[in-house]
Amino acid sequence: MTRNEPVIEVVADATALVALGVERVTEKLAAAISVRGRARVALAGGSTPRALYRRLASDSRPRVDWRRVVVFWGDERAVPPDHPDSNFGAARASGLLERVPARQVHRWATERAPEEAAKLYEEELAHEFATGPGALPSFDLILLGIGADGHTASLFSGTPALAERTRRAVANPVPALGAVRLTLTLPVLEAARAVVFLAAGSEKAEAVARAFGGWAADVPAGRVRPSAGTLDVLLDAEAAALLPPLPAGDTRG
Repeated sequence: MTRNEPVIEVVADATALVALGVERVTEKLAAAISVRGRARVALAGGSTPRALYRRLASDSRPRVDWRRVVVFWGDERAVPPDHPDSNFGAARASGLLERVPARQVHRWATERAPEEAAKLYEEELAHEFATGPGALPSFDLILLGIGADGHTASLFSGTPALAERTRRAVANPVPALGAVRLTLTLPVLEAARAVVFLAAGSEKAEAVARAFGGWAADVPAGRVRPSAGTLDVLLDAEAAALLPPLPAGDTRG
């Protein structure tokens, strides 16, 4: 099966990265709405996505009809929705979710035990995407970040979720954090129509190079290659610092 290679765009700093992220997100969601009447997105956690959500929420002339957007999350911490570490809580605090009908916002049920929360999320995915046995949900857009260790969503090196090929959502024990995380699995990320990574800061440079530098990807983020969708990697200059130079004549970024 063919895997699409990443299109890498590099901008000067984190502020420019958020602006570029707004462009890509609005472009892909608006296109999905135009073609299918709605757009299904899985949001990410992290500081750069939070800034992105604030920008989208503050847009006085939105280019996306948010009434036609269905929101999920790629991963979540096993904390209450009002906890400072909650990815859902961060998106809600940004004001973005106020633009989306409440019935179209699907958070992880973190008030339940992690395994139960994961099974409930699989049921919500199956209902929203009307998928049968063996079928995968196909998100119009999945937003992802990359950790300094190369993880993405809550897929960490050496953890069981990274090898999962049957489940759609799982509770993933992460010994390095002493915690259990909730995450979509790699097959779901690979089935997306579009995946957009955002990374900023020098602390991400090594992980970015290991994931997207043209080597044999040895970190989880580098394993995300949509089967038929697009893969955009949006970086600031610090995060891109260890990538090899772009080929002569390449105008990306």
